[in-house]
Amino acid sequence: MIDLRFYWSLLMRRLPVMLALFIICSVFGAVWAIRAPSTYSTSARLLVENPRILESRDTSADSANEMLQVIEQQLLTRANLIDVANKLHVFGQDSTLSVDEKLDEMRANTRITRTGGRDEATMMLVSFTSKNPRTAAAVVTEFTTLILGTNTRNRVGLAENRLAFFQQEVDRLGQDLDAQNARILQFKRENSAALPENLQYRQDRQSLLQERVARLESDLAVLQAQRSEMVRLFEQTGNLPANATPQSPEEQQLSGLRAELNSVLGVYAEDSPRVRALKNRIANAESAVQAQGMTAKTGNTGNSLLDINLSQIDSRVTMLENDRAQAGQELEDLSASISATAANAIALGALERDQQNIQARYNAAVASLDQARQVERVETSAQGQRISVIEAASVPSQPSGPNRKKIALAGIALGLGLAGGFFVLMEFLNNTIRRPAELQSRFQIMPLAVIPFIEGKRERRHRQAVRLAAILAVVVIIPLGLWALHTQYMPLDILAQKIVNRLGLG
Repeated sequence: MIDLRFYWSLLMRRLPVMLALFIICSVFGAVWAIRAPSTYSTSARLLVENPRILESRDTSADSANEMLQVIEQQLLTRANLIDVANKLHVFGQDSTLSVDEKLDEMRANTRITRTGGRDEATMMLVSFTSKNPRTAAAVVTEFTTLILGTNTRNRVGLAENRLAFFQQEVDRLGQDLDAQNARILQFKRENSAALPENLQYRQDRQSLLQERVARLESDLAVLQAQRSEMVRLFEQTGNLPANATPQSPEEQQLSGLRAELNSVLGVYAEDSPRVRALKNRIANAESAVQAQGMTAKTGNTGNSLLDINLSQIDSRVTMLENDRAQAGQELEDLSASISATAANAIALGALERDQQNIQARYNAAVASLDQARQVERVETSAQGQRISVIEAASVPSQPSGPNRKKIALAGIALGLGLAGGFFVLMEFLNNTIRRPAELQSRFQIMPLAVIPFIEGKRERRHRQAVRLAAILAVVVIIPLGLWALHTQYMPLDILAQKIVNRLGLG
């Protein structure tokens, strides 16, 4: 069971010190609450507007929040805050604060909040707190100007950088595409006879030449057999058969022209142009046949008719052999080109595949460049996503702080806490035996009788006088000492602020 009388006596004994702690903290809190300068806070409300001309870029709430976050970080940089503080004389022209202290004060007094979400408008609230209402309004206005300027520079700069990048990309890919086209053209020029695009023609040509070679060989065999048979008959009989003389191509042509003339004379007159043209062609053909006959007479068989026939056969054989040689050479060239076509097709396919890839990247870059041009025009004409001021900062007429009641109550609460803490601490540090219950609990013995200390009248009066003097000292001397400290050394509010800042609680 708690001995209330015992703890009450302890409370009375320690009351002066506890009262001193309570009074000191309460006085500090009251002075701070009374002397703390009034602060004024004002704010400006900004809205992220949707683009007036739709863009292909993302204009969602996440993009707007990201943009505002970047602008906030740029605004709260050391250089910006110090420039604003010096430009608007936020801390006065005779301020003794260092640059770091000014920076900390500016960041502590600046508040930026962002709101927004899906299907909600994205907004930013910029506020500043200062002892001077006009300074607070001026700082918020300056912040608003910086935000609007930063947003414009960021978006226009981003659009210009994007445009410059895609312009360089288009130029680079265009050069790569021209170089690749030049390589393909050079390859086709170097391998014009073995390209896959004319493979079908060469294969058809190869088939025709093979048939022609076979036909030429057959004709050669016939002519050689005819010549041998003619020589054999002449050696056996000494004469040639009437039909043994083969007609040369010139003779065949002459026979055809004469037959055509006979058919034409049945229709046209003798002096018609066509008849005259046919007669001229017949005359030329006869001259060619006569010249061929004169050449054949140079044979050495002794028989002019045999020599003529053999000469005609030999000339035809020579002509057919030349044709066969030409056809064979062309067949060899075609076979080599067809054999090389597969390798050329692979190499050309690789070149064309690279060309197609470059072409695809070039087309994509051109499309991106066109889009970048549109975005750049939209941004420079202020038709894209932008930040607008829907509520500008105004000079506040009523102070926004400090909360003086809260400060005073905090001082009282601190005094009560220190007083209670002092009581508990002294009780925890005191190990003396003061009650029979403590004697029993410590030594596990039951005392038979307890003789309390009996003070006399003189001792009682002395104790009461000392207690009264201590209470008077607490009630009178401590306030007087605090007043002297406040007036002669340093105001208590400034002293309390320094103590709080030194402890890192401010």
